[in-house]
Amino acid sequence: MAKNFEFKQAEKVRDTFKKYHVRYLFLGKSGAIILGYPDTTQDADVFIEKTAENGKALVKALKKIGFKLNKIVEQEIIRGKDFIQLRNGPFDLDLIFAPDGIDSFQKAWSRHIEISGFFVCHIDDIIRSKEKSNRVKDRESLPRLKAFRDFWIKQKL
Repeated sequence: MAKNFEFKQAEKVRDTFKKYHVRYLFLGKSGAIILGYPDTTQDADVFIEKTAENGKALVKALKKIGFKLNKIVEQEIIRGKDFIQLRNGPFDLDLIFAPDGIDSFQKAWSRHIEISGFFVCHIDDIIRSKEKSNRVKDRESLPRLKAFRDFWIKQKL
């Protein structure tokens, strides 16, 4: 049985990625949870800037966290394969270099939210990505995410 992703694991990602200068944004439900969305998730989704330099830094950071990476996965990370699921570490982590519904890392970065040192995609980008992925589980969560967005925006005013 898969275990839920925990805040201390998000902190480990944040702190280690900072140490290795990895450019990233939390995305998906894990990003929404960091923004305050009341739910759980079994993994973290991280949108990674697609450059070879960032990929090399990411490989070092992931190894420091405790992920076991073979040479094939290391090369996929460095070249920025669109989507990589890591299930061989201390928690489950999805690396996303080309998320559905988001044009580029730079555009998402220009809208990102920083909370306690966490870099998170804007809630509108999280929603747009889930809409474009069109998976059943994402379609089911969209009404709740949109209601959270409305609440979140009112809190920011």
